[in-house]
Amino acid sequence: MEREASISRKTRETDIQVELRLDGEGEPQISTGIPFFDHLLVSLARHGLFDLRIQASGDLEVDQHHTVEDVGITLGQALRVAVGEASGLTRFGSARIPMADALLQVDLDLSARPYLVYRVSLPRDWVGQFDAALVEDFLYALCTHGGIDLHVELVYGHNVHHIVEGIFKGLGRALDQATRVDPRIRGPLSTKGSL
Repeated sequence: MEREASISRKTRETDIQVELRLDGEGEPQISTGIPFFDHLLVSLARHGLFDLRIQASGDLEVDQHHTVEDVGITLGQALRVAVGEASGLTRFGSARIPMADALLQVDLDLSARPYLVYRVSLPRDWVGQFDAALVEDFLYALCTHGGIDLHVELVYGHNVHHIVEGIFKGLGRALDQATRVDPRIRGPLSTKGSL
């Protein structure tokens, strides 16, 4: 079973191409025009063991919001296609990520019922040239278009770089767990018989 997807999204503000292979080796090729965002997406792919290619261009002269949000939309759509009917998926994933001063908890369910709980209060918004406040917008777009019930909590920490990188590492690890196929599971893992 091939668990991969290729999705394109083009608007007046952005042009995004995403290729995702769930059963990969953590080989990312990321270019969004926002170097720290690239770093975060590389962390997600490496820790999720996904082969992920993202090529994005956007109106960065306006700000980073359109590019970050539209990458989240497109990656979410690719995830939905790659998991297909969710047959055999373990569905749930959790990761508790320590990163120097910061400790993050990421829990998710590939339920096809999107929801985001984001309990992260950043001491400041910027990491270098990246607006870290946009992480929540990225996650909201990813959840909405990927059908993910996602809960992210900062247990403690003060370094913004560590906090947001821990979120993306935890997201990768939790998605890796949730997208695994268990041969004992027939169809979607649900008492309803469908998601």
